[in-house]
Amino acid sequence: MIFSELIQAARSNPSEIVVPATWGQGRAAFGGVVAALAFEAMRTKVEPGRPVRSLALTFVGPLEPEVPANFEAELLREGKAVSQVFCRVVQKGQVVALVQGSFGGSRQSVVQLEAEPAPEMKPVADCFELPFIPGVTPEFTRHLAMRWSIGGLPFSNSRGRDMGGWVRFRGDVVKEAVTESHLLALVDAWPPATVPHLPSPAPGSTLTWTIEFVQPLPKLDTHDWCKYRARIEHARDGYGHAAAALWTPDGDLVAMSRQTVVVFG
Repeated sequence: MIFSELIQAARSNPSEIVVPATWGQGRAAFGGVVAALAFEAMRTKVEPGRPVRSLALTFVGPLEPEVPANFEAELLREGKAVSQVFCRVVQKGQVVALVQGSFGGSRQSVVQLEAEPAPEMKPVADCFELPFIPGVTPEFTRHLAMRWSIGGLPFSNSRGRDMGGWVRFRGDVVKEAVTESHLLALVDAWPPATVPHLPSPAPGSTLTWTIEFVQPLPKLDTHDWCKYRARIEHARDGYGHAAAALWTPDGDLVAMSRQTVVVFG
């Protein structure tokens, strides 16, 4: 099942969604897909003209692939400009994820400040692409391509703070306009920035994830490469804290992200 089919399933029947194993990540479904499905269930509760500004996610437990899950969205409050929405993801009677979203229309403001410039990166053609290797790399990487330009590869015993490069959906995906759901998958495609520090493969998971979107979204399609960079701000006692951002190929800021990750190695 391709990404657009999953998104359509969330729009039509969020009470019984099955994430296929091809979108897996170990014993769990890929977190970017879980976030995208929750977002699609939430946006149906919001009136037009209020794009999503931020999402805050807590991954309570793994969402199992090939098992039906219920994405229960609820409108908490609808103000003059901002709507607050909540989504509970339930599988086998257990909560596996909680998502809170803020959707807001534009308003007049004297505050205007451009984003800091995107990082310099080698051309896409000069960067190493992480291959999809069945049984070795996560299943979902068959759908998403990452090319390293900054920092070490996973499990390379690197000691840098930064990691990143280029990311897009693989070429066999349907060419369509990028939405917030696509951005959730692109941002979460990358492993935690702590993973290159490990000398050998070890399990890990995202505990919390906050992502903010620059609205209106720049015009992108699913065949465009985007720039991504994550920076470790602190890591100790089995937990890592990192900030990241995604830019268009031309360097326009698209989204900002923060994660708390659990490191088992």
